Amino acid sequence: MALTFEITKHIGILAKLPNGWTKEINLVSWNDRPAKYDIRDWDEEHQKMTKGITMSEDEFEELKAILIDIK
Repeated sequence: MALTFEITKHIGILAKLPNGWTKEINLVSWNDRPAKYDIRDWDEEHQKMTKGITMSEDEFEELKAILIDIK
């Protein structure tokens, strides 16, 4: 089975890498499933990507709370 994806919302670029790729946070639908928050590196055309991390809405909210607390 081929992996399919659709970036449903670009949220932001976390870093621009020397090779032209960008580390981004987006909402991504994988294999026609509901979109999840996703952090990973993407090539300029958003056709190739590295391994990353996906989070549900609840996990993303928990991450935000943790990040606010460590400031």
